[in-house]
Amino acid sequence: MAAPGDLGVTSGVEPPPSTSLAGEVWRLLRRDPLAMAGLGVLVLLLLAAVLGKLTTEVVVVFDPAAVRLPDKLLPPLSPPSPQVVAEGLAPATGRYLFGTDDLGRDVFARMLQGASVSLSIGFVAVGISVAIGILLGGLAGFYGNLRLGFITVDTLVMRFVDVMLCFPTFFLILTVVALLPPSIYNIMVVIGLTSWMGTARFVRAEFLALREQDFVVAAKALGLPERRIIFRHMVPNAVAPVLVSATIGVATAILTESALSFLGFGVQPPDATWGNILADGKGFIFDAPWLFFVPGIAIFAVVLAFNLVGEGLREALNPRLRRRP
Repeated sequence: MAAPGDLGVTSGVEPPPSTSLAGEVWRLLRRDPLAMAGLGVLVLLLLAAVLGKLTTEVVVVFDPAAVRLPDKLLPPLSPPSPQVVAEGLAPATGRYLFGTDDLGRDVFARMLQGASVSLSIGFVAVGISVAIGILLGGLAGFYGNLRLGFITVDTLVMRFVDVMLCFPTFFLILTVVALLPPSIYNIMVVIGLTSWMGTARFVRAEFLALREQDFVVAAKALGLPERRIIFRHMVPNAVAPVLVSATIGVATAILTESALSFLGFGVQPPDATWGNILADGKGFIFDAPWLFFVPGIAIFAVVLAFNLVGEGLREALNPRLRRRP
C-alpha cells in the first residue's frame, strides 16, 4: 500500500513554524524571573513618566512648584491643612502621598515630574552615545585596514577610544557641566558624548567578525554600495550587544544625572529631578526621612531594573542559549 506521501497526500502533521529572533529572545527572557521583574518596574516607570509629563506640565493636576508653607515637612499620607484647602492649593489626591518638603511642595508631584525628566535624560544620552559608538565602531571594523598616511583607520579610532577611557568619566562630565550653563539639554549631550566608548568597542568587534562572513563577501562581489552593505547587512547583525549595552547605559545615565543634580550641577530648580529632590532632603534625614528615602529608593529600583533587564537580554541574545528547547 502506498504511503500517503506517495499519493501526494500530506499526513496532516505540519512542521512547527519558524520562530523569529524577537520571538526567541522573548521566550528566553520570560524564563528569567529577575529580568521580568525588572521589565515590570520599567513599564511602571514609563507609565509614571508619561503620567508625570501630562499631569505636571500639559494639564497641571499635580503642581510640583506650589509652595504651601503651612504644610511643610508633613509625613506621607498626611491631609492638607484647612488654610491650604481654603487657598485652593490642596493636592489632587486629597493627601500628600509622599509627604511634603521644607517649602511645603508635594513630593509625589515632584517625583512624577522627576520621572519624566530622568527618563528623558537617560534615553537621549544613550541615543547620542549609541549613534557615536556605531559610527566610530563601524568605521574601525569595516575600514580598519585603510591607511591614512602612516596610521590605519582602526588604530586611529581605537587609540582615540583608549584616550577617552583614560579620563575619569564622571569628573570629566562634572568639569564640562560646571563650565557650561546649567541646562537639561547640556546634561543630555555631555553624558552622551562621554559614554560611547563601550558601544564603539562592541560594534568594532562585531564588524571584524561579520566582514569575513559569506553574505558580506557575496554582497561585495555583487558590487553593492558600501553604505548599503554596512547599514543593511552588517549593522542589524551587530545590534545585539549594542542593545544590551544601551539598556545598561540608560541606568548609568540616570545615575549620573542624579549624582550631578545631588551635587548642584544638574537640572536646576524649579524643575524637579530625583537627584535634586534627594539633595533637598539631605539636610532632613532625621527630621523628614521620606525626603531622602523616597527618591533614593526610586533611583535604586530603576537602576537595578535596567541592569536586570540588560543582563536578561545578554543571556537571551546568546546564540548558545537560543538553540536550547
